[in-house]
Amino acid sequence: MQYRIDKKAGRELSVLGMGCMRFPRNVGGTDLKKTESVVLSAIEKGINYFDTAWIYSGNEEALSYVLEKNKVRDKIYIATKLPSMLVGKAKDLDRFFDEQLKRLRTGRIDYYLIHNLSDVGSWKFLVNLGIEAWISGKKKSGQIGQIGFSFHGTSDEFLKILDAYPWEFCQIQYNYSDENYQAGVRGLKKAAETMPVIIMEPLLGGKLANSLPKEAQEIFRTAGTCSPAAQGLRWLWNQPEVTVVLSGMNDPAQVAENAALTDTCTAGSLTAKELAVFDRVRNVFNAANKIPCTGCGYCLPCPQGVNIPGCFSAYNTSYIMGWYTGIKQYVNGMGIASIKSSGPEGCVSCGACEKHCPQKISVIKGLVQVRKRMEPFLVRIILRTARAVMRHIKKSS
Repeated sequence: MQYRIDKKAGRELSVLGMGCMRFPRNVGGTDLKKTESVVLSAIEKGINYFDTAWIYSGNEEALSYVLEKNKVRDKIYIATKLPSMLVGKAKDLDRFFDEQLKRLRTGRIDYYLIHNLSDVGSWKFLVNLGIEAWISGKKKSGQIGQIGFSFHGTSDEFLKILDAYPWEFCQIQYNYSDENYQAGVRGLKKAAETMPVIIMEPLLGGKLANSLPKEAQEIFRTAGTCSPAAQGLRWLWNQPEVTVVLSGMNDPAQVAENAALTDTCTAGSLTAKELAVFDRVRNVFNAANKIPCTGCGYCLPCPQGVNIPGCFSAYNTSYIMGWYTGIKQYVNGMGIASIKSSGPEGCVSCGACEKHCPQKISVIKGLVQVRKRMEPFLVRIILRTARAVMRHIKKSS
């Protein structure tokens, strides 16, 4: 395992971090047995940075269960996040934080983030509630180690937030599909001058690993033996400004594959010829990936039950892998065997989803695009008929 230095705390952080949001799931929620296997595999491979959050349902509890059961809490650094979007008054700060300490079964949080700041106004709202004094108190008590923020917004707003408080680390979305998206390379380089930078969505919610167009896959295949996922991680580790790359690994085999890359993927190790390959892949991918949804689920639950990530995933698939493959995914995902569809026709344009989307997608317009492409007249008739039959069957039973 390769490690890079946290300039503020003087700690060695593993360049590969565990993004806990995508822990293995089952019908009841987080699959604790599989999660335990993944977490222990990660620690064995030298991964010491684990990222979770309040809003990842059952996630903090699952992580703490594994750590306590196996007595490995002190082998890692825990990063979790204050759900700033749910904070409305000063007492909410302690309410959320105290509950997180209970969930995580710990007396300290090593890396604490203000979750999903999108502009400096969001930070100023918290400042008016007294969050600066609150942070100071928690750091003096030892309950918070390092304080930082995760970001989804424009690069200009990112720079304003950097200047608004003496932050000790930050977390940004960054991958080879678009160096100028959100904080972008501009924000990365500025932040890295004074603090560690944690990278989320290194593979764009798996799209740069599992949903690349065949043409892009072929470009990578002819360029080397690494998988598309490995290529995405190599591109990030090539940059010295990157401290930790979070990967949503949900299988020990993924942990082993990614960890094996770390020693050879050092800063500045990619040649000009190799970097040119990423330029070619980027052009192909961006031409096919029509809606930049990562499947994070922040837009859910939709008040009308629309499966927004499912709609966008099938829509993108129809361009990347062909319309028939996309329509099969769409029909299955929208519940052809259900009385009520979770498709785009349920959207009432309330806009609740757009307020929470980290990618700032025009969700309402996107759903209109989805329905137009994925539900031509014949498909719409088939879906309506199927649901009518299911209603009749359930009413009869």
